[in-house]
Amino acid sequence: MPEQPPSKRRPLLDAPAIRSVGPRYAELHAKTNFSFLEGASHPDELVNRAAELGYHALAVTDRQSLAGVVRAHAAAKAAGLKLLIGAEVLPDDAPAAVLLATDRASYGRLSKLLTVGRRRAAKGQCELAFDDVAAHAEGLLACVLGGNARALADYREIFGDRCYALAELHRGPDDRRQLAERIAAARRARVPAAAANDVRYHAPQRRRLEDVLTAIRAGTTVAEAGERLFANAERYLKPLEELSLLFADAPELLRRTVEIADRTAFSLDELRYEYPEELCPAGTTPAEHLARLAWKGAQQRYPGGVPEKVRRLIEHELQLIGELRYEAFFLTVWDLVRFARSRGILCQGRGSAANSAVCYCLGVTSVDPERMDVLFERFISRERNEAPDIDVDFEHERREEVLQYVYEKYGRERAGLAAEVITYRPRSAVRDVGKALGFAPERLDALAKLVDGRSDAPLEERLCEAGFDPAAAEVQRLASLVRELIGFPRHLSQHVGGMVITQGPLSELTPIENAAMPGRTVIQWDKDDLDELGILKVDCLALGMLTAIRKCFQLIERHAGRRLTLANTPQEDPDVYAMISRADTMGVFQIESRAQMSMLPRLRPKTFYDLVIEVAIIRPGPIQGNMVHPYLRRRNKEETVTYPNDEIRRVLEKTLGVPIFQEQAMKLAVVAAGFTPGEADQLRRAMGGWRRPGLIDEFRQKLLAGMVRRGLPQEYAERVFEQIRGFGEYGFPESHSASFALLAYVSAWLKHHYPAAFTAALLNSQPMGFYASAQLVRDLQQHGVEVRPVDVNHSDQDCTLEAALADGPAEYRPAECSDARWALRLGFR
Repeated sequence: MPEQPPSKRRPLLDAPAIRSVGPRYAELHAKTNFSFLEGASHPDELVNRAAELGYHALAVTDRQSLAGVVRAHAAAKAAGLKLLIGAEVLPDDAPAAVLLATDRASYGRLSKLLTVGRRRAAKGQCELAFDDVAAHAEGLLACVLGGNARALADYREIFGDRCYALAELHRGPDDRRQLAERIAAARRARVPAAAANDVRYHAPQRRRLEDVLTAIRAGTTVAEAGERLFANAERYLKPLEELSLLFADAPELLRRTVEIADRTAFSLDELRYEYPEELCPAGTTPAEHLARLAWKGAQQRYPGGVPEKVRRLIEHELQLIGELRYEAFFLTVWDLVRFARSRGILCQGRGSAANSAVCYCLGVTSVDPERMDVLFERFISRERNEAPDIDVDFEHERREEVLQYVYEKYGRERAGLAAEVITYRPRSAVRDVGKALGFAPERLDALAKLVDGRSDAPLEERLCEAGFDPAAAEVQRLASLVRELIGFPRHLSQHVGGMVITQGPLSELTPIENAAMPGRTVIQWDKDDLDELGILKVDCLALGMLTAIRKCFQLIERHAGRRLTLANTPQEDPDVYAMISRADTMGVFQIESRAQMSMLPRLRPKTFYDLVIEVAIIRPGPIQGNMVHPYLRRRNKEETVTYPNDEIRRVLEKTLGVPIFQEQAMKLAVVAAGFTPGEADQLRRAMGGWRRPGLIDEFRQKLLAGMVRRGLPQEYAERVFEQIRGFGEYGFPESHSASFALLAYVSAWLKHHYPAAFTAALLNSQPMGFYASAQLVRDLQQHGVEVRPVDVNHSDQDCTLEAALADGPAEYRPAECSDARWALRLGFR
């Protein structure tokens, strides 16, 4: 660029007297906090700020990762901002570049490229060469971040007219010269230049947090980080006027960002419905196969004839599944359950769609739809248009067989574990920020021990208790940065069992990387990201009680000749409910804790639905939402149940006017506050535990205003909001509670009728539950069952049953014998 006389140069620094109409601009290089300890803003913060500033588009380009794009995608749709999907790649033998997807095919190549680098390196690392970039370049835009004319020419040779050189200015001492040199190098390489800002945070005040993150990443303090820190706070989303002044010497670089953005037409919405379909027999559609399996299962479940209520449910559910094209999803879950049962592995489905008539007939769940009144639309809805959620619990000792079946059937190219984004909680934030600021470790330990993420106590109060002076500047800085860091992603971990299975290559959907566990691969998106895009995930979870129940069933079949299943265990046994009401539940699934035992004599369950409520109500959410005591008073006729209107009555009548389940909280938001189903679903997401602090409170004003507008008293509205906010601490969905209640009932039935077999199964399935083996043995003895010691002549590895005289208390005599009972022989385990 020719040198201009000093009098004609336009300033690079913003002058208060100069204001200009901002240019059209798209930010092409922005990192979120999913660049893990680099970016200092959440994806939605960047998106919302870009929209406020009037940006034409924003590119989310995390370092060799697509981990943050889904959160940005959701925020961009809500804000009406065009989002560019890309990543910053750092080849070992070439300058770094931002690669942007222009369509679905190029996105798949970008995802495959990142998979190559991630699979080649250790967990959390990425190793790429320029040849790797070249092999996946088709359709991608390359915005090169550095390098001389030769390096730019190398990129141009691969990408052709899809290659650009980014020029980034941060108000340094020599911006004009750097800009001129960058433009000159681009011209020599015949590559167009464009402006960018290497954005790390949405607002300049986040620079402090960026410095802390840099120090954490480097394992040092901010004071000692030196040149690792940026020189100023310029890596934020700048107003258009500032950009115009900053690039006053080359305004065409700003205009070119819009040109680049307009070359991209890809949205993550294009990734939906990539479900495997090979489970269908040749010549059969997924809808036909699913319907055939459902009606065949219905005949097996109801040999005397399918009840009319169930028939209507099956027809309705199949129609809705077909409309939303979820047949392949249900077939995939059915196939996993079919495999498990073929191997004798006990399993039980739960989740948003698991307790449906179709799933009952497919054998996914054993919760009879005749016993429940759970609306299918609460889980699979046209309005929310998101993938249904089905978790399948397998025996904890044999779940690995199911995971291996998935890998063998679909291959690692089409199946992988979902990630779990590990975020900063109060204690970890206190420790990491405090170390970065140079606080003494012993002082931080004292503070961290006092910090409880579930406590409402202000951080300043905890600081005082730990001996800090809240008025001191450095302590105020610590408190402020801790608040900002809570909820930030720390690293990616492995989900406990969420398997993602795709029709095409999984690596074209999302990057895959190595897990810490050998032989495990993990995708870069977690459960919430998959839900947002409607992508299939089946949670193959491990549950110790299923192992115990299966072993108990085997003992009963071997010794009493009675073949039991989860589905044919006798229902609604009053003697079992009497035992539960006495809190005689040591070893019983879900209702054996001290909190549950103290609740049982007060609630006195008499029906299966009472157990559903019992399982759900003793949770942090209902407890903190002050729902337990009102429910008990109303159940015991100590308090009159009233409803403000009939709509609310229909939502809350079966729980006596108290919202106990997540689904009720969502429905209340709709009928009481005027939320749309989509907004209610956002509320559900906000109710998830350990989200960003205060997220649920963002809904407060809308909820309160909506309820007051519909004539509900302010006091009632406040109470409902507090109850809904309580679900932020692990509120329970009704569908999950029903599945757990079934296991609670079955395990209680086994404990009452077959105490020796049940305890033997518990001992043979350890470790699990609340109680040590010695406590379980003592409880069995107190029930009048003989326990025989380990004997080298009689004992096996596991505990076994031996015949004994019937001299125990009559009410505890096993049902399989009228004049004899079983003794438990301890094993060597």
